[in-house]
Amino acid sequence: MQRILLFGWVFVTFVSCRPEPKETASNDIASFEIETADWAKKVAINSKAQALIENWTEFKSLEASFDALFTVVNREDLSLVIEDLIEKQKVLEASAYPQEFDKPQIKGRQKMFKTFILKVKGDLYYRLDVQPAVKEMISAYNAFRNQFNIMVNNTLDTKLILEQ
Repeated sequence: MQRILLFGWVFVTFVSCRPEPKETASNDIASFEIETADWAKKVAINSKAQALIENWTEFKSLEASFDALFTVVNREDLSLVIEDLIEKQKVLEASAYPQEFDKPQIKGRQKMFKTFILKVKGDLYYRLDVQPAVKEMISAYNAFRNQFNIMVNNTLDTKLILEQ
């Protein structure tokens, strides 16, 4: 019995005295930095659509806020840019659209963009990796901008199609 207790005590001593792995702080620091190099760039708007958007101040302010997205360095900067994008998107949603762009296709793309802005905000709030959500948000914004080009270049008359 004494041998069993002695072996048990020696075993517990060796198990409890093993060295603990060292924690590195570099993993925590890296999670606060944001790498913007692999993000997609904005889709260009053609000259016809640009002429129609030129006087739409609400869209111009949203576009300026979106450009600030590519200058972020850390999560706090991204959080500020996202809050600004949310405010500008709400103003754009409530504004009067140019007649050529007051269509469900444009408004639907804008709702998708809003959804992905809120997804990025949620990832920031819950301290999750924001890279995939930001890439999806940029993709939604590019689809929103590309829809302007599609609407301007669409030469089909929907009235003629629906009447026949």
